[in-house]
Amino acid sequence: MKLSAKLLGGAAAALILLGTAPARAEVSAETQFVFNSFSFLIHGVLVMFMAAGFAMLESGLVRTKNTATICLKNIALYSAAGLLYYLLGYSLMYTDVDSYIGSFSLFYNSSAEELALLNAEEATAELIAPVVEGGYSVMSDWFFQMVFVATAASIVSGTLAERIKIWPFMLFIVALTGVIYPIQGSWTWGGGWLAEMGFSDFAGSTIVHSVGGWAALSGAVILGARRGKYDARGRVRVMPGSNLPLATLGTFVLWFGWFGFNGGSQLALGSALDVTAMAIVYVNTNLGAAAGVVAAMALTQILYKKIDLTMALNGAIAGLVSITAGPDLHNHLYAIVIGAVGGCLVVVAVPLLDRLRIDDVVGAIPAHLVAGIWGTLAVGIFGSGDLIVQITGIVAIGAFVTLTSAALWLALKHTVGIRVSEEDEHMGLDQVELGMEAYPEFGHGSQTI
Repeated sequence: MKLSAKLLGGAAAALILLGTAPARAEVSAETQFVFNSFSFLIHGVLVMFMAAGFAMLESGLVRTKNTATICLKNIALYSAAGLLYYLLGYSLMYTDVDSYIGSFSLFYNSSAEELALLNAEEATAELIAPVVEGGYSVMSDWFFQMVFVATAASIVSGTLAERIKIWPFMLFIVALTGVIYPIQGSWTWGGGWLAEMGFSDFAGSTIVHSVGGWAALSGAVILGARRGKYDARGRVRVMPGSNLPLATLGTFVLWFGWFGFNGGSQLALGSALDVTAMAIVYVNTNLGAAAGVVAAMALTQILYKKIDLTMALNGAIAGLVSITAGPDLHNHLYAIVIGAVGGCLVVVAVPLLDRLRIDDVVGAIPAHLVAGIWGTLAVGIFGSGDLIVQITGIVAIGAFVTLTSAALWLALKHTVGIRVSEEDEHMGLDQVELGMEAYPEFGHGSQTI
């Protein structure tokens, strides 16, 4: 086998020198269509699995009396995101964008050309040609984009855990996934005004993660901290999570799903160039996360003389978020630097939020908002983006999401109410909102048999 390969290689080299090398085989348009659509679908499945990662991470970082509620919120918000993005969100983000907003048309569906092909008795060349012209299946793209908006919604859940009512939270998620996220997303990914300026955010450090972070931050400020989290002098009372192995599993699931998040954002798999670029994205994603973990471990050891597992977990997520804006960087060393800085920012930002008496149960604001801002800036520092344009995008999206989210949170607070009573919070949301417990043998409902 090796000898044959060497002989073939020598023959090919001779043909090249003689100028008679065989023409490079071209991939057909239909083959590109198949591979591109497959990339959207399989990478979308990976990103969907991140919903399980968020559910497990948050379940491990809340107290046992709120675990079932956090599980319910995660599966509910994923479902709401899918419905609202189909109903309105995708059209607002991608259909007929006029610099600031897309179309208000409802019920996004397959193209007329695709439906004609599906309903034909025979798949003729005349029917196939207009379908493959788009480069990918219409609904494969919808699915890939939908799981991104669900990720942004998941970020809000963990920050506001243990004291927010379920139904007002779900009303906010409906607005976030159906209107707020799509409008700001249209500014860049929909070809709007930020795209025209040259704002660069490869897979969504700002467009996805910071958006979730801004929404979570405004909600945390308006909702207030958990009872007993801070004493009269502002000192922090530790409220440890119930299951750190589960939180660790959740982090690994998120890390795994992130390869779909960033890798699929290459948006094509129909050429050698796309595959090569996607491989670089995968490697940089992994390096950024690994650097975030190591940096968070080292900094907690230096500052506190002990390694903090929860900081290491959020260091991984911060590294992933940081590299998400520019995972296509060709210099892999930059990915390590970007991820490491993200991990350090988490360690610094968590106690800073506590000093401000902003209660973020799972550390989502440092890991997604702070690291998301840093990752977007890093494109201007290490990549090909313009730093001023990057700052413009961060500020514009941050202002829009914060103002609209705050207005919605305040409206909910002064109408239906967003916070459970002090007594209900003490009892736990599992009993109050669901009437069940995640671990009944250890909770209020335990019985001796």
